[in-house]
Amino acid sequence: MEPLISIITPVFNGEKFLDNAISSIKKQTYSHWELLVVNDGSDDKTEDIIKGFKDFKIRYYKQKNKGVSAARNLGLQNMNGDFFCFLDADDVLPEKSLECRLNVFKINNEISFVDGSVHIKNHNFSDTIKKWTPNFSGEPLEELLKLSGKNFLGNTWMIKRKPRVTYHFKEGLTHGEDLLFYIDLARQGGLYSYTEEPVLYYRKGHKSAMKNLKGLEQGYRDIYHEILSMDDIPYHLKQAYQKKAKSIIAKSYLGKRQPINALKAYLNNWNNH
Repeated sequence: MEPLISIITPVFNGEKFLDNAISSIKKQTYSHWELLVVNDGSDDKTEDIIKGFKDFKIRYYKQKNKGVSAARNLGLQNMNGDFFCFLDADDVLPEKSLECRLNVFKINNEISFVDGSVHIKNHNFSDTIKKWTPNFSGEPLEELLKLSGKNFLGNTWMIKRKPRVTYHFKEGLTHGEDLLFYIDLARQGGLYSYTEEPVLYYRKGHKSAMKNLKGLEQGYRDIYHEILSMDDIPYHLKQAYQKKAKSIIAKSYLGKRQPINALKAYLNNWNNH
């Protein structure tokens, strides 16, 4: 029997784009999937849209507003798949997104994570702004910690589910929760690979996380303090993460013409809370 793929979609006030996201899953060339949609306390027409899809493969969950990590965790707790991945409510899966990633797993049983190309679209999906393709195969932890950009753009991995493993996002982070989730998975072992086929159409222009630079800076710092407590990670990799994260934040401030904040971000001592 073909493996089941669980897709987890957290949504908060997603009435504008949710229909497109769910429709893109129903159009997948690989049909053995389940979709777990978690409504994170929406107060718009999100629930009506979800209930408008009459499909036994779509399961609906609802919670008070707790944030994207808590919503994903609820999905993880209830999934049945042999593999799982995520789709944000304002993005879209290309038709072969599931099939092409699953095909990579079939090549090598040691592969635990499969990624693919991401097409970054403008707000109304009328144009592709740029494309990103992974550029790495192997054990992914070091590249994640170096923030090299070779194996991480966002929440685009398909993950082979391991028995007796509890998958969990750290709740309370405002930025970078997917990066920390992948770092935790990579510590447990397994190889990363990718397909050059597009696996995600990402909608740019409305997400506020990257625009909130203070929040972005705090997110990178929070992840650093999580990494510091991981005894299995060598010190030089912890420092490599800190150096690259500071550089990313400083450049982000400079891009917004905030040189003082850029300098402060680069000179801050992250070893102190």
